Amino acid sequence: MPPSPKRLAVTGVSSAFVLLSATACGAGAATGSTEDLKAAPAAQRLDGVCPDKVVVQIDWEPEAEHGPLYNLVGPGYTVDTDKKRVTGPLVIDGKDTGVQIELRAGGSAIGYQSVTSQMYLDKDITLATVTTDAAIESAAKRPVTAVAALMKKSPQILMWDPKTHPDWRTVADIGKSDAKVVYRDGNVFVPMLVDKGLIKKSQLDASYDGSPSRFVANPDIVQQGFATAEPYIYEHEVSAWKKPVKYQLLADVGYNVYPQALSVRSGAVDELAPCLKKLVPIVQRSAADFAAEPDAAIGVIDDLVTQYNTSWVYSKGTGEYAAQQMVKLGILANESDGSVGSFDMDRVGKILDTVAPLLTKDGVKVPADLTADDLATTRFIDTSIGLK
Repeated sequence: MPPSPKRLAVTGVSSAFVLLSATACGAGAATGSTEDLKAAPAAQRLDGVCPDKVVVQIDWEPEAEHGPLYNLVGPGYTVDTDKKRVTGPLVIDGKDTGVQIELRAGGSAIGYQSVTSQMYLDKDITLATVTTDAAIESAAKRPVTAVAALMKKSPQILMWDPKTHPDWRTVADIGKSDAKVVYRDGNVFVPMLVDKGLIKKSQLDASYDGSPSRFVANPDIVQQGFATAEPYIYEHEVSAWKKPVKYQLLADVGYNVYPQALSVRSGAVDELAPCLKKLVPIVQRSAADFAAEPDAAIGVIDDLVTQYNTSWVYSKGTGEYAAQQMVKLGILANESDGSVGSFDMDRVGKILDTVAPLLTKDGVKVPADLTADDLATTRFIDTSIGLK
């Protein structure tokens, strides 16, 4: 998820890379073999109803938060190291669904443009990962509708040094101090926290550059991060720190967006409906499989980080930690209807009610008639598929 210290190459962070392919050089290098790949049952065959190649634009570099998607990439995949894309058979339960899947990295690969911009510039993109607040922000010009939630809640956190602040337990404790809250400008959760009275405007410091150096040098500060990354990275990979941090999930204090929800252009929902009716349950099954056994997807992610060879630093250890934390913290979990990948539409409405005024105050035009049903749909969700 963009962006944070794990999102950038930084001094003092080591990466544990494992190269899975013996032919990982140049664009189009192939990995593995499709020889033993069996056909999926008819209910999971996508040929004839989905595009021959399902193209998914991801919002950031390869990471475990996208695990359910990378879990769909079968053996024999090819890697375009120039465009930062991986293409292979779309598989579920180790079986071929009859179409290809292409996962396109975001971040540097798309010049740090928004995913919704890419969706409307390139109509070859079938789906993309879009967080609810970003969908609200783009609704006036580039409307998108989420069809599956890759995560139930956001891993976004505020973190602090427990030695410097031994009495802190929550974000509200931060607001009782004068400690600076260091964040990257543009995050809607920051004005939300001020609006809720949890932190003070005087505490805000939008100078965060993605490096751990300031936190290491001045542990008085509070810093943004992700529960799926920073706690592990700071304790195990930032050589100048190498100790635990404490944090609170912002999802627990009102930032209850659906992060990186799998979305389509709103005008394409009906056109893609025959495909989505079959594809969405496959994504749900992949999410459940990833939660139970993440190793294969983490291996693909690790391989791609190596082959893409950008400034993105993401060790295999971080990926394994992230997969564990996603389940442990309820980030990847069943929704209230008992299924994984679903949406609580009342919650989507509350997100809209919270975020729209904040964006409007910041000069963003949010359609006055925008509703929760515009932002997400449970139309294609199979409520029988969930985490065990």
